Amino acid sequence: MGSFLAPTTAAALKRVLTLQTDTAGSPLDRLRAIRSLQTALEQDPATLAAVRGALAADVSWDQIADATGLKPPAAKWRWGGTDDEISARLEAGRKRSVRPSSVPTDLPGLSVAEAAAERGVSAQAIYLQVRRGTLVSRTVTLPDGRNYKRVFPAGTTDPDSSPDLNGDVPQ
Repeated sequence: MGSFLAPTTAAALKRVLTLQTDTAGSPLDRLRAIRSLQTALEQDPATLAAVRGALAADVSWDQIADATGLKPPAAKWRWGGTDDEISARLEAGRKRSVRPSSVPTDLPGLSVAEAAAERGVSAQAIYLQVRRGTLVSRTVTLPDGRNYKRVFPAGTTDPDSSPDLNGDVPQ
């Protein structure tokens, strides 16, 4: 009986096993081999075949999810349906992942998260500093109606000098 793994996955596994016994192997080579095996396993059709075999044997999605370390909805999303349905979902996910953020990058000042990271504090602390008057902020409204709270630490320029002194803490 041959391997149930694809040839590329079997080769990646063999590489990891070879490095397992090679005491002179580089730690970076080990990391690369491990990552290569992970990638190969994620893409291997053997996983989908195993899921379909389990479903044919009346195994529940809960059991499949438990065996794969996923939650049932994630397992169904990943492996449920026909090959075409799975491919369409994965392609849609790839398109979403390369789509640029809808948050504009040319806004003045810093976002609350950026200001918090810069100062090494939480976003809540930034809102409190605005309320106390130690930081200046204002809400920028875009033509399409979206609003963004922007923070202006000392030394940054605010094209609109009217501060937003309410410092409302978001719920």
